[in-house]
Amino acid sequence: MTPDESGLSGNRPTDSGGVRKGALLAGIMSLVVLADYLTKEWIVANIPMYAKRSVIGDFLRLTYTHNPGAAFGINIGEHSRIFFLVLAIVALVVLFLIYRSTPRDDLLRLVAVSLIASGAIGNILDRLRYEAGVVDFIDVGIGDWRFWTFNVADSAVSVGAVLLLISFWEEERAAREREREPAEA
Repeated sequence: MTPDESGLSGNRPTDSGGVRKGALLAGIMSLVVLADYLTKEWIVANIPMYAKRSVIGDFLRLTYTHNPGAAFGINIGEHSRIFFLVLAIVALVVLFLIYRSTPRDDLLRLVAVSLIASGAIGNILDRLRYEAGVVDFIDVGIGDWRFWTFNVADSAVSVGAVLLLISFWEEERAAREREREPAEA
């Protein structure tokens, strides 16, 4: 398969209703990785570790911390950083395979894969830069009832994962409907 066939070059004209896969992937990934990087840099430079800065009362605040584990505070001990770094790289390979097999007209799946991949890259960069782990700073909750602190990359992964599930569900639903259609004689 050539780069044009895979959509990686972004130079192929679009099919009706399709998009240039490479351009979409590069655009979303650039925006998310840059936003993630810049927000983390600002937090590290401007907020002391564990300090809380109110954004919307007690509901939304900025709290600078590092997470050596994965989403939702999952931690497997002293080797979490390396384990989750390798896991993220494996996930990127799987996402690339999904991306390559996704038709250009499946915008939902392309956006989902782009969001998940960009979030993974954002957190990989942190794991490489900081021995303490990923920079987290978005702190949502009420009083002592708080969600896990997260970042822009985590948000992209979460939104992308939901969109990817919806995409797979829609594909399965469409396949079931095609099976129910009577065969033309």
